Amino acid sequence: MTTASEPVDTLLNSEGFLKDPDLWNEQVASEIARLDGLPPLTHDHWVIVRALRDHFERFGIALPAFSHICIANHMHKHCVDNLFSSQREAWRVAGLPDPGEEAKAYM
Repeated sequence: MTTASEPVDTLLNSEGFLKDPDLWNEQVASEIARLDGLPPLTHDHWVIVRALRDHFERFGIALPAFSHICIANHMHKHCVDNLFSSQREAWRVAGLPDPGEEAKAYM
């Protein structure tokens, strides 16, 4: 959890991914979103964030098909792009590790 002496931006690498994904919590996610200029996270944002985290935890792969995450949660297949400024931003808000250069090229 972050504290007043440890602002979220100090927990991020140069590309905005958490240096230590184990430090993620909803407060951290909200602060990452705020730093990126997103409005307060809505229910739909949290559905996607939790789905991304669950997918990563279950399968351990860096990049799910974002459209599948949307459809599996009964949303439009482009919901990630509609809710976040990019797929990469959704990944960052979810506090998942830097997926590597190849995966980032597809985000």
